[in-house]
Amino acid sequence: MSEPHRPRVAIILFNLGGPDAPEAVRPFLENLFTDPAILRVPGFIRPWLGKFIAARRTKAASENYAILGGKSPLRELTEEQGAALERALAPEVEARCFIAMRYWHPFAEEAARAVKAWGAEEAVLLPLYPQFSTTTTGSSMEDWQEACAKVGLDLPTKALCCFHSDEDFARSTAAMVRAAYDSARAELPEGVRLRLLFSAHGLPESIVKRGDPYQWQVERTVEAVVRQLGIEGLDSGICYQSRVTPQKWIGPSLETALEHAAKDKVAVLVSPIAFVSEHSETLVELDVEYKELAHKLHLPGYFRVPAQNSDAGFIDSLAGLVRRVRGGNRALCSFAGARQCPKVHRDCPHARARDAA
Repeated sequence: MSEPHRPRVAIILFNLGGPDAPEAVRPFLENLFTDPAILRVPGFIRPWLGKFIAARRTKAASENYAILGGKSPLRELTEEQGAALERALAPEVEARCFIAMRYWHPFAEEAARAVKAWGAEEAVLLPLYPQFSTTTTGSSMEDWQEACAKVGLDLPTKALCCFHSDEDFARSTAAMVRAAYDSARAELPEGVRLRLLFSAHGLPESIVKRGDPYQWQVERTVEAVVRQLGIEGLDSGICYQSRVTPQKWIGPSLETALEHAAKDKVAVLVSPIAFVSEHSETLVELDVEYKELAHKLHLPGYFRVPAQNSDAGFIDSLAGLVRRVRGGNRALCSFAGARQCPKVHRDCPHARARDAA
């Protein structure tokens, strides 16, 4: 008796990307700052302005990556996540993960060519961004469509837009937060309070005001994780980091949150709630720069929750999301199937898809 057919499923992992050598820092930044989703200026000026910004930021960025050995660890960590996800799905389908980075290798076109060569029968687009933003998942989805058209890849495809408050994701995240919280609590003297700060990558306020749902989704993630934690009397807050332009960004900033903690004489535990892999924003910003600031402010303690990387609970949550996406009847779906964002968020991909129909 023949075995049942196991479909070949290509899982496309979207992520930011990062330089893989010191000489890649500047072109990586040029790719980032010439993306229309990032630098929202008239097209005729964007290439010049984007390269100008990249040139000005190269020295500081290179110094940050030097702390990490001259490159970003993001590709290797994403490869490990992909391998773990393949193993989690192996009993059901012949799944293979393909990495499509937005601003450095492997680019979407490289991934699309690999998917075509493998002979995939269907594809699932899986962003490694829990919260949707036009600047991250939205940009990657458009990039993927262009890559597929360029290489002639045409196969049944379903896309996940977000998993900001998926129950399994929230549960696995809460487990990591709780372990770090208990460890920090054990190190602190009795009587010293501990504040949990959920830190996400910031966005210009103007992008959110235009209808980007990112900030709303970050808030839903924090609500879901806090609910799973179930810590009575938990002192917690949301803040944002990684500001790169002079315009007004959503807040409060992590710097401001640390200043408030110093004033209140409380220790802090920082949870990178929008990052599922360690990279420069966690390993340099959080572990070096903000830690130094905390010491200068004389906080009684500064601790950090690790990013998920290949945590077993996190990988299981991704596998569950893939199963739901494949089992549903929507080409574009949220973790819960239908649109989750309030109508005020006009840049929710479900709203855009409806307007385009």
